[in-house]
Amino acid sequence: MIKVVLVRHGQSQYNAQNLFTGWTDIDLTDNGKEEARRAGEILRQNKFVFDVAYTSVLKRAIRTLWIILDEMNLLWIPVDKSWMLNERHYGDLQGLNKEETARKYGEEQVHSWRRSVSVRPPALDKSDARYEGKDPRYKDIQELVPVTENLDDTEKRVLRYWKEKVEPSLHENRRVLIVAHGNTIRALVRYLDEIPGDGIATLNIPTGTPLVYELGDDLKPIRRYYLEKYEEKASVAEATKGAPDVRSE
Repeated sequence: MIKVVLVRHGQSQYNAQNLFTGWTDIDLTDNGKEEARRAGEILRQNKFVFDVAYTSVLKRAIRTLWIILDEMNLLWIPVDKSWMLNERHYGDLQGLNKEETARKYGEEQVHSWRRSVSVRPPALDKSDARYEGKDPRYKDIQELVPVTENLDDTEKRVLRYWKEKVEPSLHENRRVLIVAHGNTIRALVRYLDEIPGDGIATLNIPTGTPLVYELGDDLKPIRRYYLEKYEEKASVAEATKGAPDVRSE
């Protein structure tokens, strides 16, 4: 049985303030750190062990991973960090309050920017101080740094990374942990469960809650489940109706 565990980072400072985050490099809140610790504890209690971990180059995901691995006494395992696992880029919305933006542009427009797989938010101007193109962590990919993304754009880079980095590890029977972001994990869920079009629009990925995929030798899902119940019940089960044995534990 091949298993891969996906974890969205713990609550970030922008999550707590209800701000669009995207590629903005925001740290965890104290609550987010506790969510990460609890995720590590749950994984350890359920006897999970990992051979390799993957994460983005954003500190909220990196710190979540560190805390999880520390809780599991696995800080020594190899970790690969990649911009391809970064959160979806929210363009000119980054740093703006979601409620205020909805009042300005209308809830329907903002919902489309947030949830549609094909609609991009307004682009960020490259002269804007928020533009990440001059950040040293992206010095080798400056021409690829986005100014806005939809979920399809995000999925393309995430799946490239999945196929180039993660799939080979899974085929080698390495036990894999991925700590990333809400939209990068949504992109993986959409791919793994073959969810069509905007069928992913209602799926929310909870912070700090391990999502386990059990895969066959062909890396197709046999079942998937959360290791801890959460209150925000727009669950994987709701977004993947018809898939086999979907449940939340």
